Amino acid sequence: MLENILLIISVLLIAIVLLQGNKATDSSGLITGGNQELFQNMKERGVELFISRATFILGVLFFVISLVIFLI
Repeated sequence: MLENILLIISVLLIAIVLLQGNKATDSSGLITGGNQELFQNMKERGVELFISRATFILGVLFFVISLVIFLI
């Protein structure tokens, strides 16, 4: 039972991580240090906030269920 729930959570976690927006607009700017907006304090709103919170919740659930399966 828990293995099936873990499988569903892991698939949802993969899908929601892939849905997250890319905060770095140009990957070459990361290498050269040209992307100054990357580390600015920008608030997430709307869908981005929901996806961020859902990722956190699914990650915690994945960790807890994995730990429970290991201890059983």
